[in-house]
Amino acid sequence: MVNPGKRMHILQGLMLLRHGPGAAILPPEITRIHLDFALKWNDGHLGPRKFWKTCLPRLKYWNPATPILVNRTSDQSSPAKLSIYFRQTPLDDSNPNTPSALTSKLSTLPLGQQPHSSTSGEHPAPEPEEGERVVTIDMKNVHSDAILTEFISKTGATLVHPTITEEAEMRQIEERDEKAAVDRAMGRKWLEDKRREERLLALARQEAEAIRLANA
Repeated sequence: MVNPGKRMHILQGLMLLRHGPGAAILPPEITRIHLDFALKWNDGHLGPRKFWKTCLPRLKYWNPATPILVNRTSDQSSPAKLSIYFRQTPLDDSNPNTPSALTSKLSTLPLGQQPHSSTSGEHPAPEPEEGERVVTIDMKNVHSDAILTEFISKTGATLVHPTITEEAEMRQIEERDEKAAVDRAMGRKWLEDKRREERLLALARQEAEAIRLANA
C-alpha cells in the first residue's frame, strides 16, 4: 500500500502538470510548435523563459502528439519568437504532400539529422513545408501571461478545466500545504527558542564560573 503522504506528493505533481497556465488542447490543424529565445532571462527574454518553464509542460502533456521544439541561444540580443505551424490542406495520409506525411518523413531521417531542441541556436524555426502556414508571436519583452493569451487566441486552443473531483483533490493539496507551512513555522520557532535557551544557559554557566574563580 502506498504511503498516504507519498501518494499526496505524487498527486500534487500530477495536478500541477495537468492544470494551470498552458493546460489546453490544440486543434488538429496545428502540426508543430517552435520556440526561439535566449538562454538567460535578461534583455527581454524573461517572459519567454517563464512561458517555457510554466506553460509548455502542460501544453505537451495535453498534446503529446504535437512536436514542440525549443531553440535557445547564448545571443541575448536575438529575437524571441513563437512559431505555430498550421495544416492548410485536409488531413489525408494517402497524400504524400500533407504535413502529417512530411512529419513522418522527418521522423525517418537519421537521429542526428532530425530537428530537435537546442541550447546552441542550431535549430531555428524552419520555413513552413508545402501545405503548411506559420503564425508567429513576438515574445520579446512580453509577459508570459500575455504570451499565453495570444497563443490561445491564435491557435484556437480549448482550455482544460479541472473536474469536480480534481477540484476537491486540489483543495486537499492546498489545505495540506497550508498545514505543512504552519507546522514548519512552529518547528522553526521551537528550534529558535531552544537555541536561545541553550545560549542563555551557556552564558549563565560562564558567569557562574567567572564568579567562582574570582572568589577562589
